[in-house]
Amino acid sequence: MTALPKTDAEVAAELETLAAEIARHNALYHNDDAPQISDADYDALVRRNAALERAFPHLIRADSPSHQVGAAPAGHLSKVAHARPMMSLDNAFDDGEVEEFAARVRRFLKLPADAPVALTAEPKIDGLSCSLRYEAGKLVQALTRGDGTTGEDVTANVRTIGDIPTTIPTTIADAPAVFEVRGEVYMAKADFAALNARLLAEAETTGKEARQFANPRNAAAGSLRQKEATITASRPLRFLAHGWGETSDLPADTQSGVVAALKDWGFPVAAGFARVETTADALAIYRTIEAARADLPFDIDGVVYKVDRLDWQARLGQVAKAPRWAIAHKFPAERAQTELVAIDIQVGRTGALTPVARLAPVTVGGVVVTNATLHNADEIERLGVRPGDRVVVQRAGDVIPQIVENLTPDEPRDPWTFPTHCPQCGSAAERGEGEVVYRCTGGLICPAQRVERLIHFVSRHAFDIDGLGATLIEAFFTDDLIASPADIFRLTEEQLAARKKDGRTWSANLIAAIEAKRQIALDRFLFALGIRHVGEVTARDLARRYRSARALGRALRHAVFLHHRTQPTLGEPERKFVLRRDKLLVAAIETPGIGPEVAGALIGFAAEAHNRAVVFDLLREVRPADVIHETRTSEVSGKTVVFTGSLETLSRDEAKAQAESLGARVAGSVSAKTDLVVAGPGAGSKAKKAVDLGIRVVNEAEWAEIVASAG
Repeated sequence: MTALPKTDAEVAAELETLAAEIARHNALYHNDDAPQISDADYDALVRRNAALERAFPHLIRADSPSHQVGAAPAGHLSKVAHARPMMSLDNAFDDGEVEEFAARVRRFLKLPADAPVALTAEPKIDGLSCSLRYEAGKLVQALTRGDGTTGEDVTANVRTIGDIPTTIPTTIADAPAVFEVRGEVYMAKADFAALNARLLAEAETTGKEARQFANPRNAAAGSLRQKEATITASRPLRFLAHGWGETSDLPADTQSGVVAALKDWGFPVAAGFARVETTADALAIYRTIEAARADLPFDIDGVVYKVDRLDWQARLGQVAKAPRWAIAHKFPAERAQTELVAIDIQVGRTGALTPVARLAPVTVGGVVVTNATLHNADEIERLGVRPGDRVVVQRAGDVIPQIVENLTPDEPRDPWTFPTHCPQCGSAAERGEGEVVYRCTGGLICPAQRVERLIHFVSRHAFDIDGLGATLIEAFFTDDLIASPADIFRLTEEQLAARKKDGRTWSANLIAAIEAKRQIALDRFLFALGIRHVGEVTARDLARRYRSARALGRALRHAVFLHHRTQPTLGEPERKFVLRRDKLLVAAIETPGIGPEVAGALIGFAAEAHNRAVVFDLLREVRPADVIHETRTSEVSGKTVVFTGSLETLSRDEAKAQAESLGARVAGSVSAKTDLVVAGPGAGSKAKKAVDLGIRVVNEAEWAEIVASAG
């Protein structure tokens, strides 16, 4: 493998090139079925991208190829939006993470710590996701997963797959009027080998170059996406059902019950599918499937667990692109031994100091690994690693290399100590209370943070300024053209034109792209600021809650005021103070899903004078657009609702989100302006005050009827 570049600018430039090149080849392969390079050459591009990301994790792009699943639909097949998104799954890599998944489910549902949570377990087949839509019992449409939101219409091709019923038997009384069956189109190992042998024989007969598939998954994908259904019909494709999308009705109230109905309707389901009562039973299923992995007729890469009760699934909901009620327990990563040559410290855009292990090159799972994450100072101390040690490296989830064991902890060598100062600017490196990460305190005076924050500011999911990437940001910063986000909007054509031969057109285009971003969506504006813990989803939640930058600014100023007033009282135990402070911070932000960690980060950012100066300076140049909510018409639209008491069927955050989706405003206290009070068990003074004021009071069941009747 070619040596890695040494500067952040060089790495960022190569990552940008690799992302575009890999995306192009993904589209050629997945969408056009016309690859221009060999599998080996494609793998080399992916390995190079992975090697750079391992060595420079702080430069990983939002559109990194390692974060993408498939490709957005393109090419000869029709594009159709999914009625319900086809989500991905979060992963677990050991028993502890599975147990934590079950614990999170209990915490979210407010169940006792020892309450049983029944799960389903089934092999995670390595195939091509497909959604089959049946109306009045007849197959009317089949879509690939695509990018999860939009798929490709492969209806004609799917009709050639013998495993897939074209009708749901009319003798089954409980078959819904509309039902989307979701599962995997795959190719069995033996069929894959036979297909490749046939393609080779045909090539020898015709004298044409042989095109063979690299693995069963690619063979299934390429076969399903053919323009001519006759080609698909000639390929040995199979199907396994594991879930559903849009449906007018469900034949059961559990995951296992619906899967049983799918089997009754004639859909193949995994032979290893099982319902279990405990996490221990689920892990036992995992061991059984893992032991039988090599003997299964198809490729699998883990076991999927799902909460069995569908009403619990509905309450758990989803985060980002993954449901809270399911997780994929991946099989162990491949491992190898090598020497730890050095430990370097990299400074990210938020000031986090990340230790990176430089390794003697070693092949792990077919990929050459030269760098691995060491996570933080606690992990280094736990492993006891020092330069010169012999270590075990694994690719977690076959993606991110990490050191899992030190084979020479007792050899006489000086211990490695975490630096007390930032290697970039020399500012003190501090670790907050209860945190494991050291952070540079230099803020915008730290070159690493300033450049990385500017790169983040113009990134795809932030301001996304066309033509202004990491390389130019680095160059403009080095040449003192920009030092803060607002400086980008003060650039002139005269400053830029001399930087390139015939630079007038280029500079005019770049300035035009910058000017086009002077008005920006509020959530993108918030995400672009690079506030710790405020990712795309949190930024969107804040934007929807406050609707304008002005309203959010007022809330933060009030929160900062409360923050400064929050001091432990004389003799107050630390834990009690922390709980009181956290409750105050969350209440000040008043946004569903925002906990004390995010609230603290927001308020901490707003409390710093230099951060406020940066934002005020930026607001002189750009205008965040107000958010206009799209809500359902309901009897509470435009009214003020108060929730009180202990809600039993949904959390308080869920209730607030429901009310806002119906066009209502949720208040924390009852007043003459309150229109409706939803009172759960234990409702006290708020419910009594509502009665005294003549305000309508409903119980939780009546609230559910209001939600259900909304237009």
